[in-house]
Amino acid sequence: MNNFFKKKKRWLQKSERSVEKQEQEIKKSLDYSKTHFINQKNNKTFTLTFIQTLVDDKIVNNNMLPPLIEEEIASVKEVEKRLPMSDIFVSKDKNEIENKLFHGYVMVTFDDSPEEFAFIGAAKNIGRSVTSPEIEFSVVGPKEAFIESLDQNINMIRKRLPIKELIAEEFKIGELTKTKVCLLYIDGVTNKQIINTVQQRLSEIDKDEISDSSYLTQIISDNGNSPFPQLLDSERPDRIVASLSEGKVAIIVDGSPHVLIGPTQLTEFFNSFEDYFLNWILASFIRLIRLFAVTFSIMITPIYVAVVTYHYELIPKDLLSTLIISRRVIPFPPILEALFLEVTIELLREAGARLPTKVGQTIGIVGGIVLGTASVEAGLTSNVLLIFIALSALASFTTPVYQMSNTIRILRFPFLFMAELWGLLGITIAFGFLLTHLLRLTSLGQPFMEPIFPFRVKDYKDALFRFPFNMQAKRPIFLRTEKPQRFSEEKAKKKKDIDE
Repeated sequence: MNNFFKKKKRWLQKSERSVEKQEQEIKKSLDYSKTHFINQKNNKTFTLTFIQTLVDDKIVNNNMLPPLIEEEIASVKEVEKRLPMSDIFVSKDKNEIENKLFHGYVMVTFDDSPEEFAFIGAAKNIGRSVTSPEIEFSVVGPKEAFIESLDQNINMIRKRLPIKELIAEEFKIGELTKTKVCLLYIDGVTNKQIINTVQQRLSEIDKDEISDSSYLTQIISDNGNSPFPQLLDSERPDRIVASLSEGKVAIIVDGSPHVLIGPTQLTEFFNSFEDYFLNWILASFIRLIRLFAVTFSIMITPIYVAVVTYHYELIPKDLLSTLIISRRVIPFPPILEALFLEVTIELLREAGARLPTKVGQTIGIVGGIVLGTASVEAGLTSNVLLIFIALSALASFTTPVYQMSNTIRILRFPFLFMAELWGLLGITIAFGFLLTHLLRLTSLGQPFMEPIFPFRVKDYKDALFRFPFNMQAKRPIFLRTEKPQRFSEEKAKKKKDIDE
């Protein structure tokens, strides 16, 4: 309620500002332009006001000025009717001036009616062209990725979903940036409760600046203190279309090449969209490899520390002698040895990510080889642990979603400390805390661990495994869509014989 009164107070203060006062504030900028012209037919004087850096000069000079000067136009209403342009907006509201000017509009006013304004869209479009995905790259399938233009991103989605039920709602968020945010969903399929939840959270955002979709991920997530992402972001239009058709919502932020998807499940972060372009047996096998790799990446180093520190009797005799030899000259306990290598790997990873591509790859490869060899020869680490750390780092790269791979990098360290304190019991306690946290998480109000908990057998068709398409006739149960059935499963299973 307090936010409502604050916003209302700001709106009242803004409505009291006159055109002259707004002009005095805007004209301080170097790129402010206000030019007077005379109509050749009726000798009426009109004014064009715009921000030069936001407006395309060709549109002004070729499409706008000739009819305004050469044709008999005497008012802003005639501008709307006679100008050969589609994006024209006539208003008497003074509050629209600042908003329209800073969104690439040209304001037209006539001297005999200064209280009426015609805003003509002439925005300069500067941006990169559509390119192939950089993070969610796939060998098979489409090669288009989102860019920073909101309209272009919606275009790529509508091109794949040419239906009237695809609804796009616009929000403007940020007191300073006025960032355009678009909510997409399929009317008649998506659960109204999910739509209302997202609408409410977006409309209640009170922040002065929104620069990227990752801001919204942190603001509207159910639990902002969790290291696990609760909204999936994607740069692939085909993945967004698939999610929308399932009954999910998509959030597009102007200026961001990543689109948010929700609600999501934990298993979805380990699925690559390329899985759908492969045979279902191969796709299911690859998914299981990823899940094994993630578990291995988190657990192998803590298990090494726990076994070497407390449970050496679990090590086979043949391996025990090798391990004793490798640790014979190492002066540090296993926890310090593991932390040294883990931190080294993280430093190499960060250095490789922040440096230019070619330099980063060279530093990652050379640095890993040199540091690994030097640390073993210097007696700082054992060669057995070095192999485990390298395999752990390699396994963490199999996660197809970048945000989840960062979470996995963090999870190793709590498990390491618990392994040092209580061995395998500590790892079990850490796993219990992790599982409890995951069970309590929700994504836009829906259970994050579904179909594992609540246990739903039918939703396993596209979770840990990827069943054939003809067995996925129903949408996920946890979304509670208005139209659960996607297609007829009986018809999909029928094989049509070719008559010879």
